[in-house]
Amino acid sequence: MATITRLPFDVSDFAASTPSIPERAVTERRRYRTVWISDVHLGTRGCNAEALIDFLDHVDSDIMYLVGDIIDGWALRKRFYWPSAHNDIVWRILKRARRGTRIVYVPGNHDEFFRQFTGLNFGGVEISRTAVHETADGRRLLVLHGDEFDAIMLSHRWLAHVGDMAYEMLMGCNRWLNAVRGLMGLPYWSLSKYAKSRVKNAVSFISRFEEVVAREAGAKGVDGVVAGHIHAAEIRRIHGVDYYNDGDWVEGCTALVEHHDGRMEILHWVDEITAREKPRERVTTLAA
Repeated sequence: MATITRLPFDVSDFAASTPSIPERAVTERRRYRTVWISDVHLGTRGCNAEALIDFLDHVDSDIMYLVGDIIDGWALRKRFYWPSAHNDIVWRILKRARRGTRIVYVPGNHDEFFRQFTGLNFGGVEISRTAVHETADGRRLLVLHGDEFDAIMLSHRWLAHVGDMAYEMLMGCNRWLNAVRGLMGLPYWSLSKYAKSRVKNAVSFISRFEEVVAREAGAKGVDGVVAGHIHAAEIRRIHGVDYYNDGDWVEGCTALVEHHDGRMEILHWVDEITAREKPRERVTTLAA
């Protein structure tokens, strides 16, 4: 029998705590039937915590799926990094569960530690290896992180760790670049996302991943699949299967949502923040 390790934190500590960034009193929070987010990578400097906090303060749903790599155990094992904003994200998710939202956590490869708790419930968060979601229009969607279809992860785990270090270096450059852009009054822009879109091998890998995941979903007899892992938000139909990827909260800051009629949409939250702040900038300029 496998030994079950204790959780690295006490869920009750978050329930009793006060967030460092107070929850915004938003008068008209958007309401969706379902929200999917993944690849938050709490515990790393690359996590765009402020954008995700803004998202959680503006969006509600009946169901929320956490589709893996929410906490980056790989990074935390190398060095501990956990700012208060990362606590605030956990606090908001647990508060959402207390308000009645069904929270389903499907761990990925970076938070594989939680896979040993499959079938258990912590603070209203259900831990599941995979899940099947039924949409409002009757379609069945397989929900999984997707690392099980990554050939590098399966065959050469050491290479995956090397790639992870290279990715961290790129994200470090990304943070410096956006710090300069912020001083210039320019919005957030993802260097790593741009690089992936221009590198032929990366584009080819993403395409192969999508094909394999869609084919596996079709073999299981479901109508579609929702995955994370590759940090590439997408909605497309592949071989008769609806393929969805909710993206990430490191580069793209995206979420997949289901409307109450079953319609699916990807929200690009940095664009949402930029659009919301433009009228304020105009008013400030006029006042000056």
